[in-house]
Amino acid sequence: MPKAMIDYEHSKNRHTFSGPRVALKEMLGDKVVSSLLDVGCGTGTWLRAAKELDIPDVYGIEGVDVPEEQMHVPKMNIYRQDLSQSWDLHRRFDVVLCLEVAEHLDAVYAPVLLDALVRHSDLIFFSAACPKQGGQHHVNGQWPVYWQQLFNERGFMCSDDPRWRIWEDDHIEPWYRQNLFVAQRNTEFAGTEPRIKPVIHPEMIHSISRVIAATTFDEHAAQIERGWMPVGWYFKVPIVALREKFKRHIG
Repeated sequence: MPKAMIDYEHSKNRHTFSGPRVALKEMLGDKVVSSLLDVGCGTGTWLRAAKELDIPDVYGIEGVDVPEEQMHVPKMNIYRQDLSQSWDLHRRFDVVLCLEVAEHLDAVYAPVLLDALVRHSDLIFFSAACPKQGGQHHVNGQWPVYWQQLFNERGFMCSDDPRWRIWEDDHIEPWYRQNLFVAQRNTEFAGTEPRIKPVIHPEMIHSISRVIAATTFDEHAAQIERGWMPVGWYFKVPIVALREKFKRHIG
């Protein structure tokens, strides 16, 4: 399988430290966690939060080159890996994070990513951009149920309880509050749990609506260029448009 090229620059995105710190504490609750892996860790904001919560063994996987001066944890804690390819660290972790990462990979690579996640832990916190959620190189925006099905096929049950626990906390970035769910290994009952509902967080409505509007315009322009409109339309519209342009020009 060829390697996937991802056009993504972490310097163009602002991620707070307070968001991961508050969210991770709520996500883990009273769980005793001694090791954590963050897949698609970026500059290491969630790894830094894990260290601040006294998790001693934290490690990150990142698919894009990140300059060392942008990292928030030592470089030795982050391993560069093409996430479209199969990989194995040959060890297990108490918990794995994969947050707002999966949408950057083409759909053909989704099973490869999830195979890697479940290989490393029985407890996975996951979020991925929904359809029309703005962002760099979002090529596989999906509602949570799409990912839930993939987890079910690998023997994991899923619940969106974590997102409702952080839903109203404005210290946390709204895309996490909208998309977060947890997957836990349970081969006996995987797939029997309720389907995760598609929801849009109020703080995401404006940005998603803007993407939808832009996409609709682009799709309509493409239809025009491909000759899908009635023949008479192509004769009438240029005349009307020129007339309106002239009116605007003369005030």
